[in-house]
Parts: sequence; structure tokens; C-alpha cells
Amino acid sequence: MGIQNDIVKFNVGGRIFQTTATTLANADRDSFFGALFDDNWDLKQPINGREFFIDRNPDCFAVLLDLLRTGDLYIPSNVPERLLYKEAMFYGLIGHVRSAKRGPFDGNRLKLSKSVTGRAPGDGTAIRAGPDGGCCVAHGSMVHVFDWMLEEHPPLNLDYQRVNDIGWVNAESVLISACERLGRGDSGMGLFSSYTGDLRYKFNVVHDNQIKSYTAGALCFSPDYKIFASCKGRSNEYGIGVWDQVTGKQIDFFYETPGWSLGEADKLQWLNGTTCLLVATLFPRKDNCYISLLDFRQKSTVWSWSDFGAPLTVDEKRARDAIAMEDCNSVCVVNEYEDLGFIDLRISGRSVRWSSRSRLMKGKMPDEPCYPKLALHNGQLFSSMNDSISVFCGPDWVLTSRLRRSYGGSICDFSIGGDRLFALHSEANVFDIWETPPTPVI
Repeated sequence: MGIQNDIVKFNVGGRIFQTTATTLANADRDSFFGALFDDNWDLKQPINGREFFIDRNPDCFAVLLDLLRTGDLYIPSNVPERLLYKEAMFYGLIGHVRSAKRGPFDGNRLKLSKSVTGRAPGDGTAIRAGPDGGCCVAHGSMVHVFDWMLEEHPPLNLDYQRVNDIGWVNAESVLISACERLGRGDSGMGLFSSYTGDLRYKFNVVHDNQIKSYTAGALCFSPDYKIFASCKGRSNEYGIGVWDQVTGKQIDFFYETPGWSLGEADKLQWLNGTTCLLVATLFPRKDNCYISLLDFRQKSTVWSWSDFGAPLTVDEKRARDAIAMEDCNSVCVVNEYEDLGFIDLRISGRSVRWSSRSRLMKGKMPDEPCYPKLALHNGQLFSSMNDSISVFCGPDWVLTSRLRRSYGGSICDFSIGGDRLFALHSEANVFDIWETPPTPVI
């Protein structure tokens, strides 16, 4: 780095800026400024011998240059925030802007950043965080897609097919599962462009060498580019379908066994450690709860639990959601009072060990409560209950914080991704964005 202390001049939209090569080296190698250096990180000379000319917005350039100098982001009132984001994308500094605006995700430090009013009538169905900090929201037969700047893209319209679940394949593609339409022969799952809303291809279920119409439910992905979906057909297509994420071709199907429930599953979760799939069918979709681990290599159920035949007491209500916790060798369930329960994954058929931590919630149920949801992220357990989300930490899963806002009604769904938590409310058709504040620059 032979000339790192040299002064570098820029002419941006007619305004002259001066900085040092050391400051510019704080940008990534694949950024606009990284391209000004050679392979040895020596600064290249400007074409005209005096300064680099950039035909962009000078006010935004000043903000981004200060970000490289100090690591702190200050946006003056005369600079529109969306314009700054677009300029940051041009310079390849969007990662720097995100890091300066919010810190690493921590459920105990989350602050409400923004609320977005829905664009569709009726209650929300599901919300899913995108890999880059955006999200998609399902309302009935519509899915609304937002990028990380919360700008809405063209909506995905399923033409009156009710959406059951949504998932991000990547930042460019959204997978949607939906109810079949009788007489139309439509498949229950499709891949859409998150930017244009165009349908890229449908996923078929093949049984006895015939393409079958089906309803797709819960979705899940594995690291080796497989898509899993619960499927309910009209003949023998009850079970879990598997498709290749790249080609869209069906590659496997795990058929439902008599006396068990797979095709109407509420939740699927891929377990990396055991290379098995958690399948949970919960109350009230079924009168009883069925949770199992499926090994697709052996086509076998390696673990199962059900409350069928178990007596219900006042304190032990039906499990409303479930999530596998591989590090603890257990499955966590939650009831309508936000009591957490744990089931040992090492032995099938074990009873639930309930751990009541939310007795204060009892007696305060709203007129139209939403069923609780669970999520596990970076060693923290999250559970939604009515209009709040609780955070549990530590080996004993102690309640450490609770996220709540003053309006919007009960939370019907929430999702974590892209260093954000998105919470969808049922009554006011609005979703909240929670972020961790950035660490102060000293």
C-alpha cells in the first residue's frame, strides 16, 4: 500500500471533495471505491490526473464519505433517506449503511423502528422476513412484498386461492403455498419473482404417474436446496412432498401413515444436526396434536409424540405451536397461556414438562386472541402472546424481556430475519419492524 496517505479528490455533481486513500480503503473490495485500488491496495491515478469525476448526488456522497471516515451515520434533513439508500447501493456501501443503522440482532435490545399499514382488506395470514431485511405479508389470496427499505413491490395475486404459507427461496424469489381450486386442476404451490410478481413455475405432485391437484400447507427449506411442503390431496396424496429448489421437480414424497397426521401440518422445520424434518400438526387444526421427526433417507419416523388420549387439566392446555431445539435435545411447545413445555427428543412418547412463566397473562385475554407462535434465533427463544412477544434466554429459558406496542391488536404471526423482527397484527392490518440499535461509535 505505497500511496495510502495521498490526498484523493472527487468531483461529485460539481462539488469538490477531498479525502485520503486510507479512508477509502474502509470500503469493501467489491465497492465503487474498492475498484479505485489495484490488487496490492495501491490507489490508481485519476484519468484526468487531477480528480475523479462522479455524476451523482453530492449531498448523499458527503454523508457516505463521513460514514467511511467515522463509522457513524448522520442523515441531515435535506437528504431523503430513500435517496441515500439508493446512492449507497450504487457505491456498494449498503452493508455499511445497514451496520450503522442497526446493530447485530439481540432480542433483549430490540426497539420499535417503524409500523407499516397493510394494503389489503381483512386479517393477515402470515408474515415472513426476507434474507436482506425485507418481508412479505399474506392477506387472503394476496401477498405483498417489501424490500429492506420497506418499499412495496408489485403484489402477488393468486386469483382467489387462499394463501396458507410463504417462504423466501432467496432475495429474488418467493414461494407460496395455497389451497387448491376444485375443477381448475391448479397445483398448490408456486414460485414468484419478488420484484415483478410474475409466476416462474408451479410445483406438481405426481402420484401413480399422474399429476394431482392438491392443497399445500406449511413450507420449509433445507441447506441442500430442497423444498418441503405438507400436502393434502383428494385421494392418496396426504403427506410431505419434496421438490428440488432449482428445477422445481418433485424428488420425494413421505406418505401419511394411518392414525397419524402429516398432510395438514401447521409447521415444518429442518434439523441440520440430525438431517431430519420436524412435522407438527397442532390444535385447533386437529383435535389432537401430532409431532414427529421424519428421516427421508430411511423413509421412517424416528421420533413421535402425541397428546392423543392424554387427560387435559386446567393448567395443561393444547399445544398451539412447536419448535425443535437441537442443542437441548428437546421440542418446545407453547399453550394458549404462553406456558412453555419441553418434550425430550431422545425418547418417543414422553410427556410434556411444562414450565409456567407467564401467569400474569392469565385473566387478560383479549376478545379475539391469536394463537401463540414460537421462534428460535441466535440462542434466544421468542413467543408471541396476544399483543406482545416475549424473549426467553439462558439454559432455563428465563423470561428476559417483552416487546409490545400500544395499538394494532393481537399478533397473529411474526418472523425474524435480516437482523429484524417483523410482527403482524390482526385487527389493524399493520405490521411492526423491530431492530437492534447500533453500538455507539466511541
